[in-house]
Amino acid sequence: MTVVTGGPVADLVAELGDAVMTDGDTMISYTRDQALLCPSGLPLAVVRARTVDHVVATLKTAHRHGIPVVTRGAGTGLAGGANAIDGCIVLSTEKLDRILAVDEQSRTATVEAGVINGDLATAVGARGLWYVPDPGSRAVSTIGGNLATDAGGACCAKYGVTGDHVARIKAVLADGRIIHTGAVTRKNVAGLNLTRLLVGSEGTLAVIVEATVRLRRTPVHTATVVAAFPDTVQAVDAVLAIQAVADPSLVELMDRTTIAAVNDMTRMGLDETAGALLLIQCDGDAAEAEAQRSADACRAAAATELYVSTDAAEGDALMQARRVALTALERRGSTLLDDLAVPVPRLPHMLDAISRIADRHRLLIGTFGHAADGNLHPTIVFDAADPDAADRAHRAFDEMVTRCLALGGSITGEHGVGSLKRRYLEPMIGSVERSLMTGIKAAFDPTGILNPGRAI
Repeated sequence: MTVVTGGPVADLVAELGDAVMTDGDTMISYTRDQALLCPSGLPLAVVRARTVDHVVATLKTAHRHGIPVVTRGAGTGLAGGANAIDGCIVLSTEKLDRILAVDEQSRTATVEAGVINGDLATAVGARGLWYVPDPGSRAVSTIGGNLATDAGGACCAKYGVTGDHVARIKAVLADGRIIHTGAVTRKNVAGLNLTRLLVGSEGTLAVIVEATVRLRRTPVHTATVVAAFPDTVQAVDAVLAIQAVADPSLVELMDRTTIAAVNDMTRMGLDETAGALLLIQCDGDAAEAEAQRSADACRAAAATELYVSTDAAEGDALMQARRVALTALERRGSTLLDDLAVPVPRLPHMLDAISRIADRHRLLIGTFGHAADGNLHPTIVFDAADPDAADRAHRAFDEMVTRCLALGGSITGEHGVGSLKRRYLEPMIGSVERSLMTGIKAAFDPTGILNPGRAI
């Protein structure tokens, strides 16, 4: 048990009591997110805030003493953005977990930052409403964390990312002042869009404590298509053809390596001879017709196997293959997961580069992702205990990001920059643009205590 005798930790304990943890063994589980190869440090304390007042008190204390603050939701991030820094305060918002209001007429929900994405989806679903953003971690990730990284998901191509579904944010600045951004109205062009600045800022500008998010009516009809192809080039040809004849809610891709890993884990009977698998889902009144047109497009692109279902439960079961892709690959070794986005027509070039990089570095790389918006997750599988394998994995990761930039892509489509990709930010956006970002941070956080060295 750590004994607190004075200083900032004593101030925190005096104000927040048992919301403050200082025991090293207890704090260890709060020191990093899911990017296991990103560095992390030992915090001075962990604050598990239960109220907005706890957040305000924590930031006022940190500001007074000049101590860094790393805000953490559920710790499901994949870029090291929530990893502790030596001597920091880790501020956890997981206990801010109340759904404050659901307005069925305006189709909005107001929630605290620690509400689990899937819990919100279930709660509003009982009222015939739909919270759309669906990151793969939705069963465990929080709304605050989703907002901080502007998380994506399978439905992005049709419905957009998390930031497209937020109306209003309540946040706390580094000095403890509370701000409100945005409006619940459908249209709002008053002043600069501070909401969009906070979304995706990865805890570097303010601590998000509450949000009002927009909801949709739950689609009545869904239809699912599963299509196997000899290789990824033909699968992408199908994706482009589908976009010309339908507006699917999602088009997910898995390569041969991922198919084999998923099959080994689930025994679903997927075709392991296929070079690629597409899982397509359409929704709305025209779901069945759009699914049939999507299937026809796949057939024309030389699909070797096709299956169409209009049963919602069966469609959900089929989508399980994509949902467990990362878990299946993790069963084969340590993983270094990438998050790259390229223009959809350039997907074949990116996929070919990934294959060549895997061969060159003698690595297993399984690729899956959101084909409809060009967002891929090539996942390097290696032995982290082998220094040579770890070195090859990092070099392969670097080459994939470099090739992505050469194709006019983005270094991150939905996971954020964190610490994992900070070195690639300036080559992508430019030095003048990055200086503008650091200037914006200085306006929000003049002393630079919020998640320093991350995101920007």
